[in-house]
Amino acid sequence: MQFHLILQQLKIMKLKKYLLLLILVFPLIISAQKTGYQIIVQVPTMMDTTCFLGRYYGDKQYIIDTVKSDKSGTAVFTGKNKLDGGLYLFVFPDKRYFEIIVDQEQYFSMETQWEDPIKNMKVKGSKDNELFYGYLNHAILLQHESADIQKKFTTAKTKSDSSVVYEELKLSEKKVQHSRDEYIKTYPTTFLAKVFTAMKEPVVPDEIPTLPNGRKDSTFAYRYYKSHYWDNIDFSDNRMLRTPFFGSKLNKYIRDLTVQVPDSINKEADYLCAKAKADSEMYKYVTWWITYSYETSKVMGMDAVFVHMVENYYMTQKAWWIDSATLDKMIDRARKIAPNLIGNTAPELALKDSSGNWQILSKVKARFTILLFWDPDCGHCQKEIPKVKEVYEANKEKGVAVYAVDIEPDPEKWKKFIREKKLDWINVNDAEHQSNFRQLYDIYSTPVIYILDEKKVIKAKRIGADQLEEVLTHFMNEKKS
Repeated sequence: MQFHLILQQLKIMKLKKYLLLLILVFPLIISAQKTGYQIIVQVPTMMDTTCFLGRYYGDKQYIIDTVKSDKSGTAVFTGKNKLDGGLYLFVFPDKRYFEIIVDQEQYFSMETQWEDPIKNMKVKGSKDNELFYGYLNHAILLQHESADIQKKFTTAKTKSDSSVVYEELKLSEKKVQHSRDEYIKTYPTTFLAKVFTAMKEPVVPDEIPTLPNGRKDSTFAYRYYKSHYWDNIDFSDNRMLRTPFFGSKLNKYIRDLTVQVPDSINKEADYLCAKAKADSEMYKYVTWWITYSYETSKVMGMDAVFVHMVENYYMTQKAWWIDSATLDKMIDRARKIAPNLIGNTAPELALKDSSGNWQILSKVKARFTILLFWDPDCGHCQKEIPKVKEVYEANKEKGVAVYAVDIEPDPEKWKKFIREKKLDWINVNDAEHQSNFRQLYDIYSTPVIYILDEKKVIKAKRIGADQLEEVLTHFMNEKKS
């Protein structure tokens, strides 16, 4: 009987042990089963309202989800797949927004008020966002302090007054940086700490090196700043792409810190693409951004960067994300631009003039040659050609010639226009399709104007008739100097 009781007690104890194990393990099983995301945002006054979830990506913002809040002002954003880590945006109907950190915790809620979302924010289920909004409330106080100091500039009467205000402003900025440094020190593993670290600008040493000639190195500050510009950016962490600063930082490096000539930009493009290889998404973005920026650039000559990117990254199968149709278009575009880049010798043209005589472009004896592609039926050409003629007449005694190519195969219209407008320059036509000028000079519309020097090197391309006089004068003065 006693043995039977002991056995029963052992069974009960064993059952309790299993129950305890289940109690401990069951939450872990539930947690492991949580996939996707659920972000609940409650703004009581925002009832039955369409609102949006957006995110930063590079230098832009994108809407990724749209929901309608219920009668209590609750909006629920859900998805089957986890969101990529980064800074996201809850966007109000009037386009105002507040930011949300999305990282490991993707099931959480945020409650606030329409009038002041940061001050009134209450977060549940996301330690990152609790810390974030705690910091933001402190940062706003520092912002107000800085704004108050800046107002003092309007009442400053002397240089000394302005200097005092400037020192106060520097002290205020130091407080902001100190608050970020304290956050990094206290919560080093959080995403926000990484963001604050990445936002730090290089601090140039006060000590300026002396050159061998005894003078201070005037370029030291620039070179130091540029060489340390990316020190705090982790290119292996693609969460940086989903912040508001990475895109602008990339833009500043390429456009402000790099000499704006294609060779310098190409060198920095290769440097950045090499750094970005640390993460596939980072590499994809950096490579795409540089390529697209210079494919669409309105600055003359910068198409050379686009050609460089296509030749070195797309034609070499290093851009795996591009579908074959898009890739073919990019390669075709680069091949059309490559022969007529600024600095190249102009591709040869040999065409007949209105008298049936051959006119060879490379044989034109001129200090500068205006290479003009036009069409007598083109309305824009009819307005631009007289302007080109005016510039030509003013500069032909200075060694300027015009080699004008009619792109349409109707000799009668062409000759009639020449007579009516008294175009006494070199007029040629390719009615017999003897040249490949469209491909060689990327002619898909008219008019198109190139300027060639005496060796027929391309100095300028695709400029308007209104710019022609200014550009020619610049090159003539450059040649003199």
